[in-house]
Amino acid sequence: MGLIRPDIEALEDSPIVDVWRMGYGNPDVIGMFAGESDVPTPAFICDATARALADGRTFYTPNRGIQPMREALIAYNKRLYGIDLPDDRITLTPSGMTAVMLVAQSMVGKGDNAVAVTPSWPNILRAMQICGAEPREVAMTPGNNGWALDMDALFAACDARTKVIYLASPGNPTGWMIRREQAEQLLDFARARGIAILSDEVYHRLVYEGPGSDRGVAFSFLDIARPADPVFVVNSFSKAWAMTGWRLGWIVYPEGNKTSFEKLIQFNSSGVAEFLQYGAIAALHHGEEFVKFFADRCRGGRDLVNARLARMQRVRNIPNTGGFYAMFEVAAVNDTLTFCKRAVLEAKIGMAPGIAFGRGSERFVRLCYARSDEQLTLAMDRLEAFVAGYRET
Repeated sequence: MGLIRPDIEALEDSPIVDVWRMGYGNPDVIGMFAGESDVPTPAFICDATARALADGRTFYTPNRGIQPMREALIAYNKRLYGIDLPDDRITLTPSGMTAVMLVAQSMVGKGDNAVAVTPSWPNILRAMQICGAEPREVAMTPGNNGWALDMDALFAACDARTKVIYLASPGNPTGWMIRREQAEQLLDFARARGIAILSDEVYHRLVYEGPGSDRGVAFSFLDIARPADPVFVVNSFSKAWAMTGWRLGWIVYPEGNKTSFEKLIQFNSSGVAEFLQYGAIAALHHGEEFVKFFADRCRGGRDLVNARLARMQRVRNIPNTGGFYAMFEVAAVNDTLTFCKRAVLEAKIGMAPGIAFGRGSERFVRLCYARSDEQLTLAMDRLEAFVAGYRET
């Protein structure tokens, strides 16, 4: 008899990681498979962290984060959304993924199901499975104007055992953003059914068109949710502040849940290192100039990649309005995992296979354009030549 639960042993590894392992550490490979840029964390964040280390900020901390950290998060949400969050509705987490897992642990168990809007980051569905829930996928439809969500199909996927609906806006991998009227419709549905909404807003500062683009922040469920509404918003320092390796996130949850999340954090990680929190505080207090620079850089990368993909034979690119990914399909390519593996070996470019992102994206390939124009131009040159000569065997 094995020591590990059979359902854990049966969990599928992410195809993204399969490809990433092939190219990681190879300086000849232009890595666009992972959700991170080639920009290192800004010096002002690193310096604040170094000062905290030098000052001996190396002891245990409160589970939800030190008070200055929570105050910084509250002030940040106030600036962005004009809301006055009480301290007992917010918590720092060791990574955005941990934030998702904590919500999953708090919401679902054996016999429940979790509905996810796909294409989506595969870790979400795995988190629900680990907690015993059945994952259900509602696929969006790709079109010339971007990805579209059928709200009736989303509602039809829910039943008496549905505990949570997950969506990401701006989306990974699609760049899709939910419209306000759709969010209000979904919130009304969730209120009436007693179903939680898990809103992944990690890419909230990377928005290029439509509502919010003028002020550099995407629409959030925090714009419309009341304190008692069943809405959990997860976020991360990884993207907008170029802090992927820091593994820091946060959750805003409905009122009355502070004690539950304190306990969950206590029994999962017991919190985040204090010196890291001072770096995150600096990011929130002094990071707006960098966030604008980074968003403008990603916008330029998007425009460059979109223009190049539009000129490639056999390639169909789906427009996006947020995030930092392009999703495209190549005619006569059905096995995107093999396509991406061969791209690493033969063209020295790293991309993510659509099969990783669930229903609706099996024939697509994702690439991250949060890189320099020089690197993206070289990557597009390599991709164009690779696509031109690619044949499935």
